[in-house]
Amino acid sequence: MSIKIEVCIDNLESLHNAINGGADRIELCSSLALGGLTPSFGFMKKAAAISPIPVYAMIRPRQGDFLYDNDDISAMIEDIHAAKLAGLQGVVFGVLKANGDIDMPLSARLMKIANDNDLGVTFHRAVDQCSNYKKAIENIAELGCERILTSGLAANAYDGINVLTEMVKLANGRFEILAGAGVTAANAKEIIEKTGVTEIHLSGKSTRPSKMKLVLDSVKMGAGDLDDFIVPVTDSKKIDAVRQQIS
Repeated sequence: MSIKIEVCIDNLESLHNAINGGADRIELCSSLALGGLTPSFGFMKKAAAISPIPVYAMIRPRQGDFLYDNDDISAMIEDIHAAKLAGLQGVVFGVLKANGDIDMPLSARLMKIANDNDLGVTFHRAVDQCSNYKKAIENIAELGCERILTSGLAANAYDGINVLTEMVKLANGRFEILAGAGVTAANAKEIIEKTGVTEIHLSGKSTRPSKMKLVLDSVKMGAGDLDDFIVPVTDSKKIDAVRQQIS
């Protein structure tokens, strides 16, 4: 069985590292520290030019929950068009109602835009905040998504093994269950063997020091607890280590 590795990234340095590490697909985001937000058009276009493997853009206009108003949805539609214009292969989104159900009318609207642009679709971890994941499985099958990115409703995919196993059974080959959150070389093989998933999702995250010679720690670009001179990047060795474990 061939297992696909999807790597989520939020900068071009990480894109190169993920490809070099053996990624099969890229989830392109901004702000991974916030769970991943929509990347800029320039980022999408450059990633499409660089990458020899499929790139799917996160379509998430803000941090926080997945309950979106009309302005949010309008922005998401524009971003789906931008992903196509940039030359990407797919998009990643999820929309919920206030009660935790998937918002089917809005999801179907986004799905149609993606389909009209010949873009693949992953329904993301909004499913992990659904009120009923079994109902969500059927909703996502109705939408026609290619896969669901999920941790099995747990803090990480390893802790969600039991639900992931059930999700694979419920999906019944209609789409893929993409196991993500906390996947590493230490647990990837066990997650795959116990659940039956054929795709895994990780960031292979690490950091590197800034190459700046002038370091002004007193000036902060964002939250005070973040070090502006530490750059988060994907570690190609971590991706390769996962590949070696599951091959």
